[in-house]
Parts: sequence; C-alpha cells; structure tokens
Amino acid sequence: MLVLNLFSNPFFFFCFIAALILALTVHEFAHAWAADKLGDSTAKHMGRLTLNPLAHLDPIGSIFLLLAGFGWGKPVPVNDRNFKNPAIDTLKVSVSGPLSNLLLAVIFAIPIRFLDLPANTNLLFQVIVSINLILMTFNLLPIPPLDGSSILRIFLGESGYAAFEQMGIYILIAILFFTPLISIIIKYVAGNIFIFLTNTTPILF
Repeated sequence: MLVLNLFSNPFFFFCFIAALILALTVHEFAHAWAADKLGDSTAKHMGRLTLNPLAHLDPIGSIFLLLAGFGWGKPVPVNDRNFKNPAIDTLKVSVSGPLSNLLLAVIFAIPIRFLDLPANTNLLFQVIVSINLILMTFNLLPIPPLDGSSILRIFLGESGYAAFEQMGIYILIAILFFTPLISIIIKYVAGNIFIFLTNTTPILF
C-alpha cells in the first residue's frame, strides 16, 4: 500500500504531500479560471479563483490519493446557464483541470530529462510529475462526476447525460471497489507518459 511506503521515508512523504497539494490546487484553480473566462463567475464569487490550497482540497479525495494512488479535489461550482454554449463550454472547463496537470508534469519533467539534478530535487520533481499524471488520467475517465464525462454530454444530449450522471457516482464506486480496472488504466497511461516525458523509470506506478 502506498501509505506504508510514504511513512517509511519521511522525505518521500514530504514530496508526496507537496506534490498532492500543488496538483489538486492548480487543477481546481484551472476549472475556476476557465469558467470565469467563459462567462460564469460562480466559482470566483465563492472564493475558488485562488491558488490557496485550503480552498480546493477535498479531505476524502486527498485520502483516496494517499491510500489508493488516485483521488480528487473539491469540485468547483459551475453554473452552465451563464455559458453561451453550455455543452461545449462545460467541456472546456472540465478539460482545463486535466490539461493544467499535464502542463505541470511537462514543466517539472524537463529538468529531470535534461539536467543532472541533486538526488532530493530529482525525487521531488519525479513525484510532482507522477501525481499530476495520475490526477490527469483519473479525471479524464468518462464517468460522472469526473471531468472526462463532460464529453458524453455532447453525444448523449442534456436529458441523456442527466440520466447517466445520476448513475455515474454508483458506477464509479463499483469500479473503484470491485475491480482493478481504474488502477490498471492509470498505471498504464500515466506510467507511459511519465517515461516519455522524463526518460526515466516511473516511481509511483
């Protein structure tokens, strides 16, 4: 279990917590920023258009990431009635979170790949890249309430998506607890992206 490895190495634990806070904060901030730019200031008025981690961390989602290797932040409130094109603009807001994690992963992967970093710095950067790729991959799964489910709204229509959305959380819970499917997908996708970006062996997959 991941949590056992964390507590056996204090510096690795620090790296993991720092990476987790950074990834979740930037992810949720990106949602709030995109929504505001597209015409919905709901998140801004609720104090979510900030890089203050306390505004974005979800206790349960953080514990899941600590214990299971995947998790989520506190959902950003979005009122799609403020968008010009609700389906497309909601998709843009949803995708902005995972894209922000990919951007962070690329930024921290560059020095890993091209510089001879001190061991502790290299470990910190590798964990940051790993956590961001995990968060990105997990949230792109097309299961409500994850970000990736927004693409279904375009194909299913409002009524079809609403019906699927009501079942989504139960489907997600069933997959999380009764099959290794999500873990396999995350390890395969995020692990291979990690190798591609850093040219090193993955440390969290």
